[in-house]
Amino acid sequence: MNTAASGTVASSPSERSALTPSPQVRRGRGFGTALVPYIFLAPFAALFLAFTVAPLVYAFYTSVFRDTLVGGTQFAGFANYLRAFSDLKFWGGIAHLALFGVVQVPIMLGFALAFAVVLDRGNVHARSLFRLGFFIPYAVPSVIAALVWGYLYGPVFGPFTQAANWAGLPPPNFLSDDAMLFSLANVVTWEFTGYNMIIYYAALKAIPQELQEAAIVDGASAWQYARLIQLPLLWPAILLTIIFSINGSLQLFNEPFLMRAIAPQVIGTSYTPNIYAYFLAAANQQYNYAAAISFVLGMVIASVAYLFTVMTNRRGGTAT
Repeated sequence: MNTAASGTVASSPSERSALTPSPQVRRGRGFGTALVPYIFLAPFAALFLAFTVAPLVYAFYTSVFRDTLVGGTQFAGFANYLRAFSDLKFWGGIAHLALFGVVQVPIMLGFALAFAVVLDRGNVHARSLFRLGFFIPYAVPSVIAALVWGYLYGPVFGPFTQAANWAGLPPPNFLSDDAMLFSLANVVTWEFTGYNMIIYYAALKAIPQELQEAAIVDGASAWQYARLIQLPLLWPAILLTIIFSINGSLQLFNEPFLMRAIAPQVIGTSYTPNIYAYFLAAANQQYNYAAAISFVLGMVIASVAYLFTVMTNRRGGTAT
């Protein structure tokens, strides 16, 4: 075969060696390539260190001191933490949120799962419109959502109160001591159902279509397919949303803090741990103890999430 006709040019060994990069050049290129990921990660790492790690280190440093009338700021070791572990106001706020989570999380995730399964069906019209409609409340800032629902719950000018007065009925008291947790649960459910629905919907789309076709061939009904195939494959996504919801419930702040303006007799300064820490720092200027409260709350959240994950894994292992 003619090399000239084929468009290739033969080269001698000396010419090929001249065109081949030296080991030093190859090492330099390899070193530069290895640096590329770190260059792209550097801005995030700098912001993470500046706005997450540094504040946490400073807060922990603050938590091991205390202010005294005589002597000023003194090192206290873990005295603030021991005080937090025996603080009934702090644990009262934890109890409030535990009840809140038991009621709100299953309802919210149940709605999210139901909406995701319905939207995943092929016979749903305007699927994108409904998906966007369910997700829009999550795009609304929690402060705005709390203000809107605070107006709806309003005992004087709220639309529910006005409708009851027009009908000659006693107005509903959504802000009473017995109803407040459920009113807050309704706000949070409205905010985050769409977010969890998107997670479930994406997980459903990842299920191979062949499984559904095989289930139809085997004569499985839609309910059997959802219960026996979809739900087991969705379990990792469900577990993720449960852990996120537990963490979010124990950190609840915006909604009850803003509702406090219209129901101060129900939502006190220790209604939730975050509200308690806020008033300790902002009103009482107990910055050291507020920092300790925040770290203890973080320990509680991490412990609850870890215990839930361990128990879930054990049940899954037993079931298999």
